Amino acid sequence: MNEHPSTPKPATSGIPGFDERLSVPWWWYLPAVGVAALLGAEIHMGYPGLRSWIGYAVVVPVAVGVLVWLGRTRVRVREGRLHAGEESVAVDSIGRVEVIRDRDAKQVALGPDLDPAAHLLHRAWIRPVVRLEITDPDADVPYWVISVSDPDRLLAALGR
Repeated sequence: MNEHPSTPKPATSGIPGFDERLSVPWWWYLPAVGVAALLGAEIHMGYPGLRSWIGYAVVVPVAVGVLVWLGRTRVRVREGRLHAGEESVAVDSIGRVEVIRDRDAKQVALGPDLDPAAHLLHRAWIRPVVRLEITDPDADVPYWVISVSDPDRLLAALGR
């Protein structure tokens, strides 16, 4: 009889997951709040008392809210599916994968080479994009083009 029990498999065995929020850069909040404060000052226009703060109390939270709304989209790989925004596809239905890091190549991929039927989830503030060929014959789209800041982690989560 063996006194040492077999070691259990680690909890992180298998394909790693991926979850990335496509949020705007943190420094965008500084000019947004500055512009919102200027607009609040325009609304203020010298009114005394409580009315003087209404412009600031409305415009600054709206500016911050717009930036939070712009960065709410997520790209996830979980339970065998890739979720990009509101759409999802089975990982088994993904064929060839191409990572586009170069600015000029990205411009070509999103311009002349872009199929109008493709699923596009692009955020201009994120440089790399990943083009994923969809091999499912029942799919409505030939491929996906999605922005991710860490394409290597996404490829690892897809098992590539």
